[in-house]
Amino acid sequence: MDLAIVILNWNGKSWLEKFLPNVIEHSDESVIYVIDNASTDDSISFIETNFPNVSIVQNKTNFGFAGGYNEGLKNIQHEFYCLLNSDVEVTENWITPVAILFKHDSNIAAIQPKILDYNKKTHFEFAGAGGGLIDNLGFPYCRGRVFENIEKDNGQYNDETEIFWASGCCFFVRSKDFWTQNGFDARFFAHQEEIDLCWRLKNSNKKIFYTGKSTVYHVGGGTLNKQSPQKTFLNIRNNFSMILKNSPISTLLWLLPFRLVLDAFAGIYFGYQNGISHFWAVIRAHFSFYKQIPETIKLRQKSQISKFYQEKWLVFKNFL
Repeated sequence: MDLAIVILNWNGKSWLEKFLPNVIEHSDESVIYVIDNASTDDSISFIETNFPNVSIVQNKTNFGFAGGYNEGLKNIQHEFYCLLNSDVEVTENWITPVAILFKHDSNIAAIQPKILDYNKKTHFEFAGAGGGLIDNLGFPYCRGRVFENIEKDNGQYNDETEIFWASGCCFFVRSKDFWTQNGFDARFFAHQEEIDLCWRLKNSNKKIFYTGKSTVYHVGGGTLNKQSPQKTFLNIRNNFSMILKNSPISTLLWLLPFRLVLDAFAGIYFGYQNGISHFWAVIRAHFSFYKQIPETIKLRQKSQISKFYQEKWLVFKNFL
């Protein structure tokens, strides 16, 4: 398997020191890269001194998760990528089940392993758990995690199945499919960019898969704390943009207005629960989304437009 394991780093020397040896140990013949997002710590010198076989790609500035990977991956030529968070512990033979799935079905574009909590290894981890899904209102959730409720791993998700989205914390993807979709939406900066990419891939008739035969352990919150107002801002704005960009027009006409109203009330709740900074984050997210609407509309998949007319033709044909 021509696989590049690619770790995005920004001032994460402590994570690299803790987890990079583990990744090297269990990654067989895969080539390991670190894309550095213009770190100001000594991450680069640390890698060069201690891990000379790890290739380094240096971005000129901090492009965030989405833009950082987009820029760095331009310099990495392999058939498959594994985009791996720096705060992830992998396990023995974690790559093999993924390689088998990719070989079995050429229409699979992306795959996620089982993601458990590094600090509570009997339970799933928030970011991905047993595979990502999305509800009718456009809210993402996971098998093994709904809102803040995290399940214990009792083997209930040891299966291999198609899912809606794969977590960016450990994201295997065919490079051809990644670049066919022009990578992540760099405007997202961070959060839900992998869901948006998976949605675009599914709209292009590609499959997203989960395998419970491969396991990794994720610390979570290593870059942006779960309670950060900035995380609230990014999640809400990016979710709106994702819905506008990828939903069928027939769904979009009712969903987006309903969600905008619903999230306005959610902002009041967030403010009450977490403080005024979170309420303000919701307001900022709305206005940032409004500002991006013209560009988001331009980015809408052509397949969505054609799908809309195909639906209308089928209705008209059945009427005749």
